[in-house]
Amino acid sequence: MAMSNAACVSAAVAAGMSPAVALFRSLADETRLRIVARLATGEARVVDLTGELGLAQSTVSKHLACLRDCGLVEYRTEGRQSFYALTRPELMDLLSSAEGVLAATGFAVALCPTYGTDTAEDTA
Repeated sequence: MAMSNAACVSAAVAAGMSPAVALFRSLADETRLRIVARLATGEARVVDLTGELGLAQSTVSKHLACLRDCGLVEYRTEGRQSFYALTRPELMDLLSSAEGVLAATGFAVALCPTYGTDTAEDTA
């Protein structure tokens, strides 16, 4: 899955996007959400994420770069390896609250003609 430059919010924030919109845009990608969920369980290297999530190294690296640019992920090096972790564990509280809202609305957002699961973007 290729990630367009528009998907990363750094340039959008620089162009005047509000921080709240930037935060939610940074999380509005299934791959980034999967990476965040995995990092909530502990540190991981790119090779760990590629194996566990079944994604290409380039895909994982690009999404990690976006999450780093957004300040949601950081890394530490140990020898030649980089270990990635969430910078803000309370991000998981936000995602948990979102799950509660989804459940309370019967996941109606999935039927949304703009952002639902059957949009043209998803089928492209």
